[in-house]
Amino acid sequence: MGDMTNSDFYSKNQRNESSHGGEFGCTMEELRSLMELRGTEAVVKIKETYGDTDTICRRLKTSPVEGLPGTAPDLEKRKQIFGQNFIPPKKPKTFLQLVWEALQDVTLIILEIAAIISLGLSFYHPPGENNEGCATAQAGAEDEGEAEAGWIEGAAILLSVICVVLVTAFNDWSKEKQFRGLQSRIEQEQKFTVVRAGQVVQIPVAEIVVGDIAQVKYGDLLPADGLFIQGNDLKIDESSLTGESDQVRKSVDKDPMLLSGTHVMEGSGRMVVTAVGVNSQTGIIFTLLGAGGEEEEKKDKKAKQQDGAAAMEMQPLKSAEGGDTDDKKKASMHKKEKSVLQGKLTKLAVQIGKAGLVMSAITVIILVLYFTVDTFVVNQKPWLPECTPVYVQYFVKFFIIGVTVLVVAVPEGLPLAVTISLAYSVKKMMKDNNLVRHLDACETMGNATAICSDKTGTLTTNRMTVVQVYVGDVHYKEVPDPSSINAKTMELLVSAIAINSAYTTKILPPEKEGALPKQVGNKTECGLLGFVLDLKQDYESVRSQMPEEKLYKVYTFNSVRKSMSTVIKLPDESFRMYSKGASEIVLKKCCKILNGAGEPRVFRPRDRDEMVKKVIEPMACDGLRTICVAYRDLPGSPEPDWDNENDILNDLTCICVVGIEDPVRPEVPEAIRKCQRAGITVRMVTGDNINTARAIAIKCGIIHPGEDFLCLEGKEFNRRIRNEKGEIEQERIDKIWPKLRVLARSSPTDKHTLVKGIIDSTHTEQRQVVAVTGDGTNDGPALKKADVGFAMGIAGTDVAKEASDIILTDDNFSSIVKAVMWGRNVYDSISKFLQFQLTVNVVAVIVAFTGACITQDSPLKAVQMLWVNLIMDTFASLALATEPPTESLLLRKPYGRNKPLISRTMMKNILGHAVYQLTLIFTLLFVGEKMFQIDSGRNAPLHSPPSEHYTIIFNTFVMMQLFNEINARKIHGERNVFDGIFRNPIFCTIVLGTFTIQIVIVQFGGKPFSCSPLQLDQWLWCIFIGLGELVWGQVIATIPTSRLKFLKEAGRLTQKEEIPEEELNEDVEEIDHAERELRRGQILWFRGLNRIQTQIEVVNTFKSGASFQGALRRQSSVTSQSQDVANLSSPSRVSLSNALSSPTSLPPAAAGRECESLPPRVPPPPAPGGQEGRGRGARDSGGRRS
Repeated sequence: MGDMTNSDFYSKNQRNESSHGGEFGCTMEELRSLMELRGTEAVVKIKETYGDTDTICRRLKTSPVEGLPGTAPDLEKRKQIFGQNFIPPKKPKTFLQLVWEALQDVTLIILEIAAIISLGLSFYHPPGENNEGCATAQAGAEDEGEAEAGWIEGAAILLSVICVVLVTAFNDWSKEKQFRGLQSRIEQEQKFTVVRAGQVVQIPVAEIVVGDIAQVKYGDLLPADGLFIQGNDLKIDESSLTGESDQVRKSVDKDPMLLSGTHVMEGSGRMVVTAVGVNSQTGIIFTLLGAGGEEEEKKDKKAKQQDGAAAMEMQPLKSAEGGDTDDKKKASMHKKEKSVLQGKLTKLAVQIGKAGLVMSAITVIILVLYFTVDTFVVNQKPWLPECTPVYVQYFVKFFIIGVTVLVVAVPEGLPLAVTISLAYSVKKMMKDNNLVRHLDACETMGNATAICSDKTGTLTTNRMTVVQVYVGDVHYKEVPDPSSINAKTMELLVSAIAINSAYTTKILPPEKEGALPKQVGNKTECGLLGFVLDLKQDYESVRSQMPEEKLYKVYTFNSVRKSMSTVIKLPDESFRMYSKGASEIVLKKCCKILNGAGEPRVFRPRDRDEMVKKVIEPMACDGLRTICVAYRDLPGSPEPDWDNENDILNDLTCICVVGIEDPVRPEVPEAIRKCQRAGITVRMVTGDNINTARAIAIKCGIIHPGEDFLCLEGKEFNRRIRNEKGEIEQERIDKIWPKLRVLARSSPTDKHTLVKGIIDSTHTEQRQVVAVTGDGTNDGPALKKADVGFAMGIAGTDVAKEASDIILTDDNFSSIVKAVMWGRNVYDSISKFLQFQLTVNVVAVIVAFTGACITQDSPLKAVQMLWVNLIMDTFASLALATEPPTESLLLRKPYGRNKPLISRTMMKNILGHAVYQLTLIFTLLFVGEKMFQIDSGRNAPLHSPPSEHYTIIFNTFVMMQLFNEINARKIHGERNVFDGIFRNPIFCTIVLGTFTIQIVIVQFGGKPFSCSPLQLDQWLWCIFIGLGELVWGQVIATIPTSRLKFLKEAGRLTQKEEIPEEELNEDVEEIDHAERELRRGQILWFRGLNRIQTQIEVVNTFKSGASFQGALRRQSSVTSQSQDVANLSSPSRVSLSNALSSPTSLPPAAAGRECESLPPRVPPPPAPGGQEGRGRGARDSGGRRS
């Protein structure tokens, strides 16, 4: 209790005595309220209350340089007082909730009702029970014992319903559990750098406590709230909290607030952590979200949307568990998640369901009519009141038969098969170094037609070493002897590399004997530091003389500057700036160069051109990255204007140019060859020099000398895809991307433009499915835009991981090939399952239907049907969905979006096997009793005991399914269905298990299963007929599919359906959350514009007489237009005339200078102008992009 009262006492006294924060100089509430302020308000508040950040550090008992002492009791105390850095996830659904959800299934509800009615009637014994005149069939067949057993059927149906529900619920539950496991694994892998006891250490995010000194750098996702202590050029993207997309510059005196969940876009620095977990800004929003649905409903929509959006941004992983209670939001989430496969499946399931419904309705109507006509018209029985319950019992029986037909017709195993298949694949993909964050990414990957890959770290090993250097007017082809370099030059070189690189970058001794030294931090900088060590120099001593706190100003590396510079103050009060960066960029700013004696000499533009030709291009053609190291001395007074970057980063003196080798990973060329064989184009998008990029692309096998392809630089690419007004045009992109293989010196926006251009292209008949790999923060937009985004697990920044669908835990390109294999396997597994399932459905429905119509009773009883349903659905989906992938999956082209789920071959198999099964079952039904010399089971009275005749039919039916399950393992018409069957233990277990249970059901099932035990010879006949399935499968495989033109395919997604009307608006919303580049008003403006455009288009279409289909097809590009919105700075530039005029043909752009070495290309034919070419007219009339 002492504890409690203590804390109560504190909370009372907090307001009057801020000095007691439980031994700390500030309380949690104070810090929390401080973090809610922004910008200047915060600065003022800190000044008034604390004085400065150092005081806050002292009050929190931490040192800005040394960090926390890191002792266990201290950390514990901090966790108790200020909380832990952990946001508790929403409670998972309980098993009972999942059971309740599974019970909501319509067919199951109908069955339950039918079963309950049946039960009720069987217990109700009316007085007229034994009245002879009641019903024809009822006469003398019943004795007392049988009447008692009337309840069994109802009970059995209920039992099987319970089974189905439990299986479904269990599946959902294990899926949720798996997901949470994955979740916690990802969370544990997230580490952050803090300073403890003077040592820089990486700790899991959950271990961070208030008072920690954290080091933040480019690409981090901030794990807690804090105050900025010291750093350089730190820019933060706070859009996830504020919705403002501009980057916020942080500084101690203007805006020191660093908030959790925001992204570091540039620079580096240190912060003292002031709020963690539920007390951080993100945590507060999360607590609001999880506070329960009631208040949530009352809150106004707007706030909710923004909160939700923020939460989605910060923890996209949690959102899949329903991180927010807003149902509308959830619905749109699901819409977005719907992948190609799910689209096709839903469509197919609906079609099958409709057919089943019609069949079952007809069955019931025919049965009822037949019974009434037979009883009351033909036999002219009066309807006696005491007979009513008996008649009702008959009607209930008919109703149950109808429902059973429906249950068998509806393939409710489909979603199950998809889930199992995906969950299984995801689990196995973990072993192949693919951490799947969004389930459907796995299956989309199987359809991929293009991969845009980074070069560094994905195709290459990301272990940089300097192999060539140009210093003191000499080009050394390997690392020179230290004595051959002038001492002055050497000193400058070592200082320039040691000081002008992040101090977090180090080279540590190897972990194992004989291994390579361990590189920590930025790999390019590691390469340069390695070069210093190779020159027998020491960079640590230089750094200890000039610690990080003393650096005067740092211009950090970003994708615009492509260079990094650090300014230091020399003892004589003047300044020196060291610079390094991409050689062609830094050399442009050099006007001097150090000669052999270490003296600067003049460096003119023509010297530069010569150097590019003699030094840089040869290095680049060997596949080396060239980096130029330079310096500049600046006067101490007057102090230069540091914000005027262009003046400062000029007049440099070049020290040296180094060539850094990043060797291609040994397994990459083979992986790329596999991709190309599988019909996937690999493109390389890199920030490197074009010659380097081309050399690496040839080594990887992305381009082969003598082929017709394009290698472009970012600038040239932009010149070709933009019109006179500088707007991007889809038609121009369409001329470039099919041949483009390498995009060098590209900016992040180029990558996004390329990905978007390929996805939106209508150039090919199938829409391209694009996968993208990325590791940097700037790759976020491209990763989000792509169909599947791969982030690097080791080198990737948090931002990239957040935007991605799959994380490559080993950063290796060959893991992508594995992902493609698994994706295709998922698709094939579903197809196998469908082929099997539909055969059973067709047969069962027809048997139940005709049987019912001819003999007033389905040969397959309700409970038997449910058992068949269970093997077909649940077990078969398990067995067929867990087939492991084979290399042969990579020998075919991708299926594409419009390929139907059920191909002609599969249709042939389904109908072929159905014919075999129906023939045999009807033979058994009508002449079976003569063949086996047993009593006929036809026309049995209501509660008669089960007949051997019908048991044989049921047993044969199940045997045929079992053997057909083996046939279903192959869907492309292969002969050997046993191929690799023992590689899948689950399959074997299920087939044997089903067989065993079937024996039990038949021999001991008795009344509930309507079975009577069979003799051995009857069993052998059943199995023999079943085995016939395998033989028959071979017969079917012999019939060439090409002859069977009349077979229809099913389950294709047409172009119209790809984007239903309502999703057009959804897409706009998606920009809203994901890109947030524009304010809401602008979006409304674009919606209006789109509508006008679509209307104009329809008018134009009719004018040009093209088919209306064309306009519909353009819908997809209208949608993409609303995403183009992101690239526009102001809406005023959009001119309607674009939509009204048809573009005239554009001359093919001149090939770039850098392509001269390639074989001459055939220029593409000019696009037909506006109204010529009918099919084209429709697309072109609105073709020019806004």
